[in-house]
Amino acid sequence: MISIEYAQAMARYSREMNLRLYACSATLSDEQRKRDVGAFFKSIHGTLNHLLLGDRVWMGRFVGTPFAVQSLAQELYADFAELRREREHTDAEIAAWVKRLTPEVLASDLVYSSISNPAQRRMPLWYVVTHFFNHGTHHRGQVTALLKQFGVDPGVTDLIAFPPTAAR
Repeated sequence: MISIEYAQAMARYSREMNLRLYACSATLSDEQRKRDVGAFFKSIHGTLNHLLLGDRVWMGRFVGTPFAVQSLAQELYADFAELRREREHTDAEIAAWVKRLTPEVLASDLVYSSISNPAQRRMPLWYVVTHFFNHGTHHRGQVTALLKQFGVDPGVTDLIAFPPTAAR
């Protein structure tokens, strides 16, 4: 099982990386961000959008207020500035949520229905939270690779480069 500290550290890391990747993405034109470059969600914008969508779907499940979507590729915000603001808002919600976590909550089960396969599932929350943060890291890695294709270097993205506050 994961610890509360793990969830808090991952929320901080995710927020910092999102800020960095959005700042890097802002240096590109809207056309460049939305250009279909053959990525799974086609573009930088599409991948950033999917990451926000996924985070909102999971957060809805975590807090009991479902976030309804039509597909995992659904565009939430066509406007980059709006997408960026909503990302920051969602990262703040994630940070607040992990501060309220307890070991008992992490040890409980989460029952939810999958979007890709609408069967009901039951999994330990700690495992789902691990997936939640891993999913973000996976897609931010894709955005990093796409930015590099446009000549934008987001710098070091390794978790180890962002030690917990107490370790600094």
